Amino acid sequence: MSEGKKRHGGKRPGAGRKIGSGPYGERTTVMRVPKSRVDEIKLMLKQLSDVPQPGKKVIKVDQIFRPKIGNATSLKLYTTHVPAGLPERMEEYTEDSLDLNEHLLKNPNSTFFVRVSGDSMIDAGIHPGDLLVVDRSLPPSSGRIVVAVINGESTVKRLVREHGKLLLMPENPTYPAIEVRDETMFMIWGVVTNVIHSL
Repeated sequence: MSEGKKRHGGKRPGAGRKIGSGPYGERTTVMRVPKSRVDEIKLMLKQLSDVPQPGKKVIKVDQIFRPKIGNATSLKLYTTHVPAGLPERMEEYTEDSLDLNEHLLKNPNSTFFVRVSGDSMIDAGIHPGDLLVVDRSLPPSSGRIVVAVINGESTVKRLVREHGKLLLMPENPTYPAIEVRDETMFMIWGVVTNVIHSL
């Protein structure tokens, strides 16, 4: 190379993203993961790195679990409904059995659980700390409660299509509806099928 020419190519000093300047504040590394799990892993990382904001009550996903399917466990089920009024003789009911795996997990391979926080869905019977059963195989039709990611934030809302608009509706009158616009980063994670609520 002649002395008057400048060398091109190679890494320039100071070029590239500075270490620790990304969303996690530390070095990152490349990892190979199944393509079908990329969105799930991104959301899990987002949840782990979220810093709670004081006074923020919008319902969000706190934890994500996959169902552990083992041997079926059938428990006694009395097939006649139990009244909430005057007591009746339990021995008069017809006895059957119920496997909670079959009852709650219609599609085990596409089902997961999430634990939520916040009170924006309280009128739908979803309270802070409740465990939701979510099925990714169900179509997210209007009127269903869904787990969604909107602009990087996970949330649980009722999906509503009306007057040509797509809305995420809370079930608490103190919260506004969220309109999903063309520029909105939006993804539905699954449809909520059941809520497990401790008394």
